[in-house]
Amino acid sequence: MPVLTFAFCTYNRADRLEKLVAAMRAQTCPIPFDILAINNNSTDATIDILRRLEQMPGPTLRWVTESVQGIVAARNRGIAEALERDILVFIDDDETPLPGLLEAAVDAILNEGAECAGGRVEMDFTATARPRWLENDLLGFLAAVDHGPERFWIKDTGTPIWTANIAYDMRLFRDDPSLRFDIRYNREGKDVGGGEDAMMLRALLERKARIRYRPDMAVLHAVESWRLRRSYFLKLHYRAGWRYGRFSLPHYPGTLLGVPFFMITQFLRHCGRTLKLAIAGKPGLIRQAMNAAHALGSLQGYRNRSGA
Repeated sequence: MPVLTFAFCTYNRADRLEKLVAAMRAQTCPIPFDILAINNNSTDATIDILRRLEQMPGPTLRWVTESVQGIVAARNRGIAEALERDILVFIDDDETPLPGLLEAAVDAILNEGAECAGGRVEMDFTATARPRWLENDLLGFLAAVDHGPERFWIKDTGTPIWTANIAYDMRLFRDDPSLRFDIRYNREGKDVGGGEDAMMLRALLERKARIRYRPDMAVLHAVESWRLRRSYFLKLHYRAGWRYGRFSLPHYPGTLLGVPFFMITQFLRHCGRTLKLAIAGKPGLIRQAMNAAHALGSLQGYRNRSGA
């Protein structure tokens, strides 16, 4: 019979572990499953709590410590630990799985033939009030996912799914040892940015993998107060832009101060649009400022690559 591993990476969120593991153990699943915690050098009481939780009844909890700091190393450790399983389901340590998640994941992979499946990530603002400036089009940058009530096959990056709620057929990783989360898009500790899950999605699309959206796969994402600041969104986009300029852009001949001239004019246009929205007091200011931050990060990343 197929076997599933239900995994999460964790860093200094000891206060969430008991509730998280209880919700994971409460899942109904048509095949046997265990729970895997990847501790990424937590300095709080994480290990003590995991030791206690592994003794409690229900599906087995096993845990490992990944000594290389960062989410990429932790996720790749999760893949290594579950490599001989049939299905790996990832959520994050700030999520709560909602009923039916594992049933939907198993159905997608074993019955629908998906090689990867993901679903909804709902925002939970009960602990921290949602600020008035946080418009709906910004929720995706907090990892929110809702592509509607119907299941469908994902064909491009326009309808992404994230590792906050995703399942993999482990043959993907057994058959292709090079398919792993990209270390260039690492994020350490409480840092922001990363993008390792976006790059994994791109890699799967390039390989023509069968990727399924399942709205009945759902988690509740607890939004922490430090993410509900304008500076978080700007920093997030600056870091994403830096990685884009450093790793993704092609080489352009003819530069000014180490970067193509069109990138400079693009940055200045975004700054101008941001200023106009700020003066007019119109909606969309934060989103436009994020575009400017991304353009600035792209400049810096490209310049860093060229050694200018």
